[in-house]
Amino acid sequence: MKTSELRQRFLQYFERQGHRRVASSAVIGPADDPTVMWTNSGMIQFKDVFLGKEKRDYTRATTSQKCLRAGGKHNDLDQVGFTARHHTFFEMLGNFSFGDYFKADAIRFAWEFVTGPVDQGNLGLDPAHLWITVFEGADGVAADTEAEELWKAAGVRPDRIMRFGKKDNFWQMGDTGPCGPCSEMHYDRGAHIPGDATPNGEGDRVMEIWNLVFMQYERDAKGVLSPLPRPSIDTGMGLERTASILQGVDSNYEIDLFEPIFEAIWKVAKVKPGERREHTNRTASQVIADHIRAATFMCFDGVVPSNEGRGYVLRKIVRRALRFGRKLGIEGLFFADLAPAVAQAMGDQYPELPGELARIQKSLRHEERQFSQTLSTGLKILESSAITEGALAGSDIFRLYDTYGFPVDLVEDWCRERGIQADLAGFEKELGAQRSRARAAMKAHDLRLAGDLAVLADLPPTTFTGYEHLEGQAHVVALFDAGYHRVPQLSGEGYVLLDRTPFYAQSGGQVGDTGQLRFEGGHAEVLDCTAPAQKRHLHKVEVTGLLLENTPVNALVHAIRRRRVRAHHTATHLLHAALREVLGTHVKQAGSVVDEQHLRFDFTHFAPLEADQIAEIERLATRQALNSVPTRVKEMDIEEALASGAMALFGEKYGDVVRVVQVPGFSTELCGGTHVANTGEIGVVKIVSESAVAAGVRRIEAVAGELALELLQADETMIHGLARQANAAREVLPDLLVSKDQRITQLERDLKEAKLKAASGGGSAEQVEQVKGATLVTASVEGLEGHALREFMDQIRTRHRSAIIVLASKTAEDKVAALVSVSPDLAYDAGVLFKAMLPALNGRGGGKKDLAQGGGSHPAGLPEAFAALRAAL
Repeated sequence: MKTSELRQRFLQYFERQGHRRVASSAVIGPADDPTVMWTNSGMIQFKDVFLGKEKRDYTRATTSQKCLRAGGKHNDLDQVGFTARHHTFFEMLGNFSFGDYFKADAIRFAWEFVTGPVDQGNLGLDPAHLWITVFEGADGVAADTEAEELWKAAGVRPDRIMRFGKKDNFWQMGDTGPCGPCSEMHYDRGAHIPGDATPNGEGDRVMEIWNLVFMQYERDAKGVLSPLPRPSIDTGMGLERTASILQGVDSNYEIDLFEPIFEAIWKVAKVKPGERREHTNRTASQVIADHIRAATFMCFDGVVPSNEGRGYVLRKIVRRALRFGRKLGIEGLFFADLAPAVAQAMGDQYPELPGELARIQKSLRHEERQFSQTLSTGLKILESSAITEGALAGSDIFRLYDTYGFPVDLVEDWCRERGIQADLAGFEKELGAQRSRARAAMKAHDLRLAGDLAVLADLPPTTFTGYEHLEGQAHVVALFDAGYHRVPQLSGEGYVLLDRTPFYAQSGGQVGDTGQLRFEGGHAEVLDCTAPAQKRHLHKVEVTGLLLENTPVNALVHAIRRRRVRAHHTATHLLHAALREVLGTHVKQAGSVVDEQHLRFDFTHFAPLEADQIAEIERLATRQALNSVPTRVKEMDIEEALASGAMALFGEKYGDVVRVVQVPGFSTELCGGTHVANTGEIGVVKIVSESAVAAGVRRIEAVAGELALELLQADETMIHGLARQANAAREVLPDLLVSKDQRITQLERDLKEAKLKAASGGGSAEQVEQVKGATLVTASVEGLEGHALREFMDQIRTRHRSAIIVLASKTAEDKVAALVSVSPDLAYDAGVLFKAMLPALNGRGGGKKDLAQGGGSHPAGLPEAFAALRAAL
């Protein structure tokens, strides 16, 4: 059975059982949930539904979800390639019940689908190969005897059911969130596969294929379990694992989904057909095959390699694949060229993937090139690293690993070749500290879970009237104090939930509205508006007087601020379209901020923008604004909107019905923000700055309308002032500045030569002496730094061919720079000698055997430093 048929059989089976088929969400976690970096299971997109914070128009769902496990609680990265069943990227088939059915139906569905007749749409697996595991009880949660009895009733032999503890049979999404006991289905692949013959043992013989989670609890930040409002079901069947069973192969990597990818790998690898199954070659090929799938879908969903967050995980995955490419003998760039094979294997399920290949490959190729530079940079840093007592410090290894992405195993190889000890224990200590910091960040305070805000989902949704109106009558539904505790009345700082509101709640990069709530006996300044639960607009307020629940209020949005915000928001759409026209269709939004002062727009691109490109982007956007084009806004089904060519924005969460904002003939995007009715309200669009955010991501900041005029007027005033100060016409200012820069450069060159000449002429500054049979030359000068100091060292070397030379210079900042040189014929180490000087100079530095360099903040300590070097010599 092909993998595509298995996927469809699963989804169709559960559709017949009354489940709604829901499209896969992105591999990145929800943008509004800081506790989830990756979609590590099928339930992630339904998390708020399980928590009772979001309600949908269906209570049963089924999905084939793209998943990624490469960090956090669920991290299979180090096992990938070495086992038959682990992946960073995989698909999870799932069926979900949101307070509808529970254990009995979930178990019945699973057993019927897995063992039922193939001609009736099931899988037809032999029950004799199946094991079932249930929760044995722990931490105050009783053993799941109910599930055990239900499995027996479904037809499972009692001797095929085993009990396991919390590690194997209690599932939770992360350190916090929904959780509950689970029941797993395992398949015995036969004695020819190495490993134990029972579940959860060593080896690959008995493999888990389906996990049924009985979602009953929510775990808070203190680890306390609380019952969920409605017990629910969350299951996950591994698509690749189940396909390997149905296709009669011994490894996930042998199923049809991987065939085109391996063919692409072996085409570029220096591995003969007969050598492909050798352990090293097979492992390396599997790592690369898994990682190109993961990297392709990470890029597809908007991630770019970087030094932090999701981008850092992608960078690790790419670089790990490249290292294993070396093990296969692959030289040069190859990884990005494998992405089309992923599209070939998976394009039927993800038809948008082939159209994004150019962008994906560009991002991956850029990272490949950068890693080549990283290797060169890392080796240079290693060569200049300080070696203390024959060991490379763990902190230095960690810096290479964390800051530069330099592989630890290459550091070990480098140390081994030189007979140096690598302080791996120190490295692990630094790495552990970083992981602790990361875990703390993942546990960062989540506003949605604070105080009594969980009740928001049980309160009526807010009707948003702000697309059409900036003022309206409303009633207070609930009040919360500054600590998010629900209160019957409020004075001072707190939060207000209204039944209807014209205030836009912060979303999609657009800031929340500000304004005022007026009521009998007082008023409230609205400082911000957010939506911690779906469709519940929470107004942050400062109340003057006393505001009570159910009080009628008149809500007024700050009109001038909203006008500027919506002008900037529509200008963002114009700039997005203009960027794609000027730079290419690989440009995608990677984040934005829209407020009354400016707009910020992050987008995928791989090079700084040229001045003429920026000017053309401004022209295209401003032309649309000055043409006074009426905008069109309409609601559509999500599938219909995407089919019409509307662009979905990075990080935004969409429902089944979406709002499409169009500037006819120029821009069409899905967007829930507020926009101008006519582009003429925008006026001029002026880009203020352009910069890099991360590898493959650029950022522009811009202003529109009145703010653009103010900026242009400020620039005009500055240019006029510069011209007046230079006593020159504004037209000649550029040439004048170039001329002055050239003159300054020449003067700096002349000054450097004068200092060098003065230092060279003062031969008496050199002190020559014999120490233990070696010639020691010490020299102290003023004002030489960097390249000039090294030039002077070269001059001294010409006069002393066989010597230890110590050169120090007091710099303009009242610091000291120093060099130690040892000629090749002498058996002394410049790095060791230089280190002897450092305490007296309050300095730092190091180097190799022939040359060491550094500096310090205590020039007065030079005589003591020279003496310390003599003693060391």
